[in-house]
Amino acid sequence: MQWVPYLVMDGNAGEAADFYAKALGGEVVDKMTFGDMPDGPNGPAPEEVRSRITHVRVVAGSQQLMLSDTYPGMPYRIGNNVTVSIGIEDAARAREIFDALCEGSTNIVMPLQETFFSPAYGQVVDQFGVFFQVNVPPAQA
Repeated sequence: MQWVPYLVMDGNAGEAADFYAKALGGEVVDKMTFGDMPDGPNGPAPEEVRSRITHVRVVAGSQQLMLSDTYPGMPYRIGNNVTVSIGIEDAARAREIFDALCEGSTNIVMPLQETFFSPAYGQVVDQFGVFFQVNVPPAQA
């Protein structure tokens, strides 16, 4: 299991990733925009959001920092834009962790479910107001 800080930005996640990579002596990897995502049930992402970052990692040695931009219209407040991303390869254990974090929560943002990028991914704001993302990476071919 790995815990990673995850910064949520408001349209400048790409710029921030470049800055942190330079400042921390790392590199930018896994950069994906909303425009790179598969079309959703309402079609492709609107043009004004296509260049926003849906996920990017900054890797420096064995450490990493993850970032993304908000989707326009989603709440964003500086100081409340840091989440904890838990990556774990065991889907059953991911379910146990997610369910435990949901205890006492009134804000399950996204139930743990299969997505186009993960066999199990979910988001919850726990009973203490801390935002967690639980993610099982896709199986390596």
